[in-house]
Amino acid sequence: MANDLGFTCSRCGEHHAELPLSYSTPAPEAWNPGFEADPDSTLSSEQCVIQGRHFFIRGLIEIPVVDSGHVFSWGVWISLSKENFGRALDLWHTEGREAEKPYFGWLSTELALYSPGTVNLRTTCHTRPVGRRPFIELEPTAHPLAVEQRTGITLDRVREMAAAVLHPA
Repeated sequence: MANDLGFTCSRCGEHHAELPLSYSTPAPEAWNPGFEADPDSTLSSEQCVIQGRHFFIRGLIEIPVVDSGHVFSWGVWISLSKENFGRALDLWHTEGREAEKPYFGWLSTELALYSPGTVNLRTTCHTRPVGRRPFIELEPTAHPLAVEQRTGITLDRVREMAAAVLHPA
């Protein structure tokens, strides 16, 4: 969370000392806590496998905040093919992995602030240096999230998102 002199919440009317510039989800949309008992399923902070058939990694959709110089980010999950998931894991701790060609993936996180929904938006996953989450680039469509990633958002939009996340309807 980054500080930008705080904000007065449009939903609760209170002043919050910090304006969050990132949010994330702990698991892909398809994850179910019942999978914890499945030996072919695993969930860590960065990777997920469901029933040995569905493969996910965590990355960041970054959106420039045009009137502040900050970057807002959504921590999201994308699905990868088994082959690309294996390749990403093989290189997970390898210096220079950012030279790897991008992977195609499907967004596997529902961001409730957007309509239509965000699950299954087409993405490109760009590997970054060891210790940094991948950059998730959305296909340049008319979807509001893809438009925001391309054109940026304002601090007022960040405040609006903060109010919605902190106080869901």
